[in-house]
Amino acid sequence: MAVRIRETELYAPIKQLLEGQGYAVKGEVGAADVVAVRGDEDPVIVELKTAFSLSLFNQAVERQAMTDHVYVAVPRGEGRPFLKALKQNRKLCRRLGLGLITVRLAHGLAEIHEDPAPYRPRPSKPKKARLLKEFARRVGDPNEGGITRRSVMTAYRQDALRCALCLRDLEPTKAAEVARLTGVGRARPIMYDDHYGWFERAGAGIYLLSPKGRAALDAHAPDIAALIETGPVSVAAAE
Repeated sequence: MAVRIRETELYAPIKQLLEGQGYAVKGEVGAADVVAVRGDEDPVIVELKTAFSLSLFNQAVERQAMTDHVYVAVPRGEGRPFLKALKQNRKLCRRLGLGLITVRLAHGLAEIHEDPAPYRPRPSKPKKARLLKEFARRVGDPNEGGITRRSVMTAYRQDALRCALCLRDLEPTKAAEVARLTGVGRARPIMYDDHYGWFERAGAGIYLLSPKGRAALDAHAPDIAALIETGPVSVAAAE
């Protein structure tokens, strides 16, 4: 049976940590779980919880009305799941301007992972470029926001459907010819990599449609209708 952790078990290690930095520390002052004061500096507030939660972050954000120096604190867990959670929540703390402390209850030690600081976003030009490229290449708006990633109709899948439809009309066919007829410049790598299992090699640079590919064309009939409206995707449409 798992031993239930109490928030009060976090207090002593955190008090010891802050007192070691010259703070006077008191628990349950007003709405705050822990308050630390050092000279004329702004107070430090620490909000305690037995695990990461939305409630913890909501409380910490509320405390930012009193001071810029607000930390969240949770027990230190074990294994990969906790390390992953720690990494994700460190990122969240940086965005919210919060500090983050974990406590090793077995050793009574508290560790600071993040100090409160104003959030300074670092935009990623490559990620932005990929986002805009996908937006521009995708035909129409085939997805409802919020669906599972597995079923998303991407620009890559749309290009693969164009290639599959071309092969259904005329196979086996050279990759260069598929590219010319469909306007899909990356037709060769799409069919060669065959991420969806839709294509089979019939020779050097020559491809035909697999049974799975034929089934995909039937399953994606509405999507194919939208693609046909944008330009030639098959021999029949190109002529």
